[in-house]
Amino acid sequence: MTDALSAYHDQQYNARAMIPDHEQIFERGRKRSAEARAKLCCHLDIAYGASPAEKLDVFPAQGKSEALLVFIHGGYWRSRDKSDFSYLAPAFVGRDVTLALPNYGLCPMVGIEDIVKQNLLAIAWLWHHGARYGANPGRLYVAGHSAGGHLTAMMLAARWSTYMPQLPYNLVKGGLAISGIYDLEPLVHAPFVNQDLKLDQALARRLSPANLPPATTAPLYTAVGGDESDEFKRQNALIARTWRYAFAGDIPMPGCNHLTVLEKLAHTDSALFKGAIDMMSR
Repeated sequence: MTDALSAYHDQQYNARAMIPDHEQIFERGRKRSAEARAKLCCHLDIAYGASPAEKLDVFPAQGKSEALLVFIHGGYWRSRDKSDFSYLAPAFVGRDVTLALPNYGLCPMVGIEDIVKQNLLAIAWLWHHGARYGANPGRLYVAGHSAGGHLTAMMLAARWSTYMPQLPYNLVKGGLAISGIYDLEPLVHAPFVNQDLKLDQALARRLSPANLPPATTAPLYTAVGGDESDEFKRQNALIARTWRYAFAGDIPMPGCNHLTVLEKLAHTDSALFKGAIDMMSR
């Protein structure tokens, strides 16, 4: 690994370093999330597995639930919490979509492969038990941001009936991956994050959605902020190219950086929110 290569990948993938007001954006999200939990019907910290991290929140649709959207948070697999993203709920529940937000263990206490397995377990749990919360598990969709975009693609690559024989092979009906990372190899050369991820080239290749076929023709939609780094834009184009027969379209997000692009998902007049609703209406 050369110093120049490490410096390049650190610069390209350290999104927070490129956004001077990132802490204010995080605090804005936390405040709006607390308000959403106070105002909306919600079921918090439901255990979907045995470990303390394996819990999820459910915000039931305000009308009859037409779809169940599972939102997987980002944070480079090593930070953030589901509670930071409750602010997404008002827009969706008002459009008759039940929103579920799973937590998962964080690196370096667990590895990315463990996190993939935890999200498989969370979605399998929601398929089995989502009806308790008024959701329709037969119309289950996944969305995620950054590391959650990676995990969204991994859920679309999952062989569900192999994972659990009672699950339908087409359990996930579609996915929206926002600013995702689909080729993990560059992160091997990004010391700022790989100190926690512990990736080597072989593991990075095995956990890269760009190297895996989608399990079904369930549509994958993508988005990346117009103000994001060249590498995040390359990643976005890569999954469109390698998942050609499942790729359903990219949602342009001009003027957005790596963090403000996600905020658009909470605005009902944004192209990103409209894209999510369109995905679940097909």
